Amino acid sequence: MNTVLENVLPPREPKPKWLRVKLPTGQKYTELRGLVDKYKLNTICASGSCPNMGECWGEGTATFMILGNICTRSCGFCGVKTGRPETVEWDEPEKVACSIKLMKIKHAVITSVDRDDLKDMGSIIWAETVKAIRRMNPNTTLETLIPDFQGNTRNIDRIIEVAPEVVSHNMETVKRLTREVRIQAKYEKSLEVLRYLKEKGIKRTKSGIMLGLGETEEEVIQTLHDLRDANVDIVTIGQYLQPSKKHLPVKEYIKPEQFEKYEKIGKELGFRHVESGALVRSSYHAEKHIL
Repeated sequence: MNTVLENVLPPREPKPKWLRVKLPTGQKYTELRGLVDKYKLNTICASGSCPNMGECWGEGTATFMILGNICTRSCGFCGVKTGRPETVEWDEPEKVACSIKLMKIKHAVITSVDRDDLKDMGSIIWAETVKAIRRMNPNTTLETLIPDFQGNTRNIDRIIEVAPEVVSHNMETVKRLTREVRIQAKYEKSLEVLRYLKEKGIKRTKSGIMLGLGETEEEVIQTLHDLRDANVDIVTIGQYLQPSKKHLPVKEYIKPEQFEKYEKIGKELGFRHVESGALVRSSYHAEKHIL
C-alpha cells in the first residue's frame, strides 16, 4: 500500500538550505533552558520550538503565552489546539511575572490564544499580567502581541491603559488569503486595531506577515503600504512552515534575496524596524524594537 501511495502522491519539496537551523548553544541559553525545565515555565519559545530561541534567550528575551493553550479559532496556519478553552486562571499574571523574574528576562513578549468565549475576550487577564510584570520586574520592558479582540475598543483600551513599550497585532497574510488563512479574522479589522492603537497613544505598534502561502509580490508590497498607512512602526516578514499535514501546505519557499527586497521596500516606506528573513518570527529581535 505504501508503495502505491508513493507512486500516486507527488514528492514533498525538501526544505532549502537557508531554512536549516543551528542548535542553540551558549551559557545564557543553557542557564535559561535549565530554569524552564526545573520550574516547568511556559515559554512559547520552547513549546513552539522557535528556530531563534538560542539567539533570543542569549539576548535576554523570551515569549510567554497566557490564557491557556486552546484557542477558540481554527486558523489554517497555526499549530495551537482549537476547541473549548479551560477556565481562566486568575493567578496566571503572578505566575508569568515570577517566571520572568526567575529567568532574569530583560525584554518579555506576551502573547495569547484567542478567547472569544469570554465576555472580555481575555483583556482583563492581559492587563493584569502587564501590571504584575511591572510590579515584580520594574526594569523589564514589554511587548504585547495581542489578538484582535473582535475590534472591541473597550477591550483594546485595557491594553492601551497599561502602556506596554510595544503593542503588536499580526496581519499574518495578504488581504486575498485572509479568509483562507485566518478564517474568523478580517484584514480590515486588523488594520483598524493597529490604527486605533496608534491614535490612542501607543508609541510603537508592530505587525507581522508570513510568506509562502500563495501570495504575490504585489500583494505583499500592498500589505506593507496598508500597514504604513495605519502608522505601524515595526514589521516582521518570515517564511510560513506547515505545523502538520492538517494545516495549509507551503506553496513556496521564498528565497533570501526576495526577503532582502521586501526589507529594502519596508525601510523606504518608513518603518522604524523591518525584520525580513526565512527564519524571522514575530518576536525576532524584539528587544531592539523598543529603541
